[in-house]
Amino acid sequence: MKDLTSYVYNFEELIQGNFLYVDKTEYIWQLVRPSSAGYFLSRPRRFGKSLTVSTLKAVFEGKKELFKGLAIYDKPHDWKPYPVIHLSFGDYNPINNSVERLDAYLLDKIKSVAKSLNIDLPITQDASSAFGKLIDIASVQASVVILVDEYDKPILDNVSKTNIKEIQQCLKGFFSVLKDRNDKERFLFVTGVSKFSHVSLFSDLNNLTDITMDARYATMFGYTQNELDTNFGDRISALAGEQDIAAYKAKIKDWYNGYRFHKNAQTVYNPVSLAYFFENGGEFNNYWFSTGTPTFLLELIRKQKFDLEKALDAPVSGFAFSAYEIDNLNPLTLLLQTGYLTIDKAVERYGDTAYQLRFPNLEVKGSFDAYLAGYCSGLHVNQVKDSVYLLADNVSEGDVDGFLETMKVFFAKVPYDIHLKDENNFQMLFYLVFMLLGISIIAESKTNNGRIDAVAANDDFVFVFEFKLNKSDVIALQQIKERDYYRRYMNSGKKIFLIGVNFDQEAGQIDSWTYETV
Repeated sequence: MKDLTSYVYNFEELIQGNFLYVDKTEYIWQLVRPSSAGYFLSRPRRFGKSLTVSTLKAVFEGKKELFKGLAIYDKPHDWKPYPVIHLSFGDYNPINNSVERLDAYLLDKIKSVAKSLNIDLPITQDASSAFGKLIDIASVQASVVILVDEYDKPILDNVSKTNIKEIQQCLKGFFSVLKDRNDKERFLFVTGVSKFSHVSLFSDLNNLTDITMDARYATMFGYTQNELDTNFGDRISALAGEQDIAAYKAKIKDWYNGYRFHKNAQTVYNPVSLAYFFENGGEFNNYWFSTGTPTFLLELIRKQKFDLEKALDAPVSGFAFSAYEIDNLNPLTLLLQTGYLTIDKAVERYGDTAYQLRFPNLEVKGSFDAYLAGYCSGLHVNQVKDSVYLLADNVSEGDVDGFLETMKVFFAKVPYDIHLKDENNFQMLFYLVFMLLGISIIAESKTNNGRIDAVAANDDFVFVFEFKLNKSDVIALQQIKERDYYRRYMNSGKKIFLIGVNFDQEAGQIDSWTYETV
């Protein structure tokens, strides 16, 4: 039985270390088949991009022996060694956020690659010139292979900084040297999390084929259900023990599967999350989100008053998947590209294809909601989660007054100057709390025109809420009865509570409530 790993991203080390490798080399071969090719592909972080780049490097260094037993081994590939320029910006640190420091960082990268290729670079003053010289000298031996991993990290790490345009221009100049050197390149592969429209990789390198949403490569990263069963079936059986194996596998799928990168593609599991899951003895936990909190994204969502509920409720156009500009950041596009939302299904609308979106799985949904709720409320994520657990307990006990008292305590913890007078922020916060509650029990909320309808239920009780802002709890209760919000639960065999609540926006607190039972 081969070992698992969540931290080895070098293909040669992985193979020689007897680690488990899920064979993706059929995709690799399809990429390298043409005599000359250039690709761009974006995927969320911790999704195997660095390992793929390392695998491509091993192929173009002619290390055929590493691939014995894998799909590419017997393919008609020449296994000729090429000079490989491998640039990874994964170690970029925001401390280099000045243009001068970024250029020095890039120059060090070029010098390191030159040393590995035994090339003496002429003295240059900037990274762009050094990059061009490196390609020119290396290509004298043979056409060069250029592999760029995490190209966008210097941008993402500085996206909210005042000098982001200068950072972007520095990278634009660095990569512009590739434009006039197509005849010297055997293969060019660029990967990252995001796609920025004004980086020269996309405005100048029109020979790059974007395979991000290409159906042929939709399952190149991550594991399909069949790959999980084939490669990890024995481990899953061992972890399940006496549990029902089908139910256990379904739970793993709910937690870590769900990413879809083409409307007709299979969903895939996050490979790093699964590796941590197995290494931790089958403990269901948040592994992917904990590797990096997207503070700039949370800030953008709040500043732009982004309607998360609408994004999850109504289909969006294909433009949501497009490249974007630094000075016009779209939270929806960022959520898609960074992996917090994914394609649920495609629907036809007036001759166009639109996409229904969703959170990929419980790991992402629970963590993202909790962090965003914490960001909107000014509370620590643990305080948010603890309040949600108490609310779930209240529903389980059929305790309406306890539920509303718990909500009051939650809002009382929120600093007075943080957002509660902002109606959009209040609605977002309430929506997120019910989204989190829905992971523990059945819960949902719908917001519209200053009011919030919400439902929380378990096997015995149903709480049907109508929240009003600066009005009356009696009016709220009357609206529930007039509009028959509870009608669909009448045959459930559960005790139904109709609850009208008024929220005092000025005080930032629940003012009063009243309820009846059905």
